[in-house]
Amino acid sequence: MGYRVVDTDSVEPKPDRPCECRKLAGPGGFDSAAINRFRADPGEQLPLAYHYHETQQEAFYVLDGTLSVETPEGIYEVPADDLFVVDPESPQRAYNPADADGPVTVLAIGAPPAADDAVAYDPDDE
Repeated sequence: MGYRVVDTDSVEPKPDRPCECRKLAGPGGFDSAAINRFRADPGEQLPLAYHYHETQQEAFYVLDGTLSVETPEGIYEVPADDLFVVDPESPQRAYNPADADGPVTVLAIGAPPAADDAVAYDPDDE
């Protein structure tokens, strides 16, 4: 048996990210999925770029605030306590709009973990 409690605030945010990103899978000893906690102030985006994953399915659970997700189909507004799921090969860019009332906090889970399968997406290439 194995159990762990991870103080997410003790996990150092990753440098050079558009917003605060704490990678939690490693500290939690979790190797079946990527787990990240994002906190984005108004005007900040979660990913490094508009992108899609070749093999990874992602789920964004909004803890507080409202997450905006740009897709080729339009923009989704995801309120607190809702889950937004992105299938592989589906482009997205999650962000907190500049005119938001405050920060958005999101728990993002991606499975399988795939460090190198993100592909930049340019909507102008469509």
